[in-house]
Amino acid sequence: MTDIKKLDGKVPEGPLREKWTNHKFNMKLVNPANKRKYNVIVVGTGLAGASASATLAELGYNVKTFCIQDSGRRAHSIAAQGGINAAKNYPNDGDSVWRLFYDTVKGGDYRAREANVYRLAEVANSIIDQCAAQGVPFAREYGGTLSNRSFGGAQVSRTFYARGQTGQQLLLGAYQSMMKEVGKGKVQVYTRREMVELVIVDGMARGIITRNLITGEFEKFAADAVLLCTGGYGNAYFLSSNAMASNGSAAWKAYKKGAMFANPCFTQIHPTCIPVHGTNQSKLTLMSESLRNDGRVWVPKAPGDKRKPNEIPESERDYYLERKYPSFGNLVPRDVAARNAKLAVDAGQGVGSTGVAVYLDFADAIKRDGLETIKAKYGNLFDMYERITDENPYEVPMRIYPAVHYTMGGLWVDYNLQTTIPGCFALGEANFSDHGANRLGASALMQGLADGYFVIPYTLGNYLAGEGLINKKVSADHPEFDKAMKESKDRFSKLLSINGKRSVDTFHRELGNIMWEHVGMARTKEGLETAISEIQKLRKEFWQDVKVTGTAEGINLELEKANRVADFLELGELMARDALTRNESCGGHLREEYQTEENEAKRDDENYTHVAAWEYKGDEQTPARNIEELKYDNVKLTQRSYK
Repeated sequence: MTDIKKLDGKVPEGPLREKWTNHKFNMKLVNPANKRKYNVIVVGTGLAGASASATLAELGYNVKTFCIQDSGRRAHSIAAQGGINAAKNYPNDGDSVWRLFYDTVKGGDYRAREANVYRLAEVANSIIDQCAAQGVPFAREYGGTLSNRSFGGAQVSRTFYARGQTGQQLLLGAYQSMMKEVGKGKVQVYTRREMVELVIVDGMARGIITRNLITGEFEKFAADAVLLCTGGYGNAYFLSSNAMASNGSAAWKAYKKGAMFANPCFTQIHPTCIPVHGTNQSKLTLMSESLRNDGRVWVPKAPGDKRKPNEIPESERDYYLERKYPSFGNLVPRDVAARNAKLAVDAGQGVGSTGVAVYLDFADAIKRDGLETIKAKYGNLFDMYERITDENPYEVPMRIYPAVHYTMGGLWVDYNLQTTIPGCFALGEANFSDHGANRLGASALMQGLADGYFVIPYTLGNYLAGEGLINKKVSADHPEFDKAMKESKDRFSKLLSINGKRSVDTFHRELGNIMWEHVGMARTKEGLETAISEIQKLRKEFWQDVKVTGTAEGINLELEKANRVADFLELGELMARDALTRNESCGGHLREEYQTEENEAKRDDENYTHVAAWEYKGDEQTPARNIEELKYDNVKLTQRSYK
């Protein structure tokens, strides 16, 4: 490709340990009186959005925050269960900021930007202090110190937790901080609003168009900068662990306005989900990875063994993670655990009525530690599992299987979290920057809060002061806002006017089947080419034959879904295209053609130690694949081993 661009991540010079400290000193500042003159839009109220809104407002900025739910505290961060990482080394087991940095880079299979990951590890300790000060009820030891537990991909205990409700408790901490600023008049929260367009004026992001999900009304909002804190795009697969309202549309609108989309094929298949039970499900339920601390994963040694789990003697069980990876055992990273579950099922050793599941067994832990200890650690998770499956995991093993969960890809951002559109920033899961090809457990909450509490307050000020935006105000009366609003209204009118024969869900489910089959846990060149072709046909059929009932006014869930599925039909193709052009296996991206003899991911560091950043060229045009070269000056690129 002749017009390929090489992107500059704007990583500061100097030693890794000093980059962020020096960068903070060298950045331009906005004085307290001037902060009151700037307006900032934050889209999303999860951990990244709520923490950014609270912190920026407390600094003095005027913040408008938008959420798709009826309350900011219902953002999907609430569903995170197991914990948040930080290298405080309370257990005194050898942890350090450097080890957290190294484990995260290694866990991402050496496809993340080194400087961003180190900064993430560096500020993580401050996150714990901040949240504890907010009253987040972290688990504590008898003496009062905060507890830690282990998580996949690490040999130390560095994960802080609040039973199996860590995301909920952290979000309530950020939410109450944001609501304090609402009470002071510094944050305005707009609920039940969906961002349907990003507004660009003179090359800079200056506002958004939203649709009120209650009235159907379109609204214009102007600001000096726009922060997208809108999560990932896992629902492109239809069935995933994400809430049904989770979608990639805000990021996709930014992509179509000039923000590059990085590594869209890097999706995380979480190993510990309740298996699919039928064709009428709308989502899947995640069981925290923390369960692998005490649960042992196994399948029957004999293919096709249909006996009940408690009838299968120890000698006829294959604890395959412990057998293959003696150093890490059941605490291997998510991609490794997921891939091995698939191998067991493909070999005919799957369990349950469908045969597409493996066991997660707590019998040994209950015998060792006692029933009450296990209940204290995981009681709410066990209760949730029993309510969904009608099986008691204290008495019989859980049945689990991998499912789509997190997306490591997202909008490309530089070190300052700014996309390729000046003034448009992406925080948390909406950006690509910290996790490479695979996210370690308990790192998502860490990134969302790091970006919102400790990174964006500095880098946003640097942008606003550097551009001199205090003297370049733009109002929602600008012609670009009217143009963007008309485009948005026309799109929704078109969706309503098709009046075909197929429901929105049938298209979404068919897309999900294509994605899971060909762009799921294992991918091949032929499968990805098939996926691209089938998605293109499905998209064409969607715009000819979808039936969206109801009207443009008032609540219309079908119209909401149609808008998002239209975006997923484009994003799904880009995910397949990205996977096709990455001729290697790494982390969550396994190409069957590129494996070691032991079925592990085989990277091609010579040709693919880079970020793929896709640039929109038009609806019917092939997007341009640009790159950001990744340099590893502090860690050695080695074959990942957890044995």
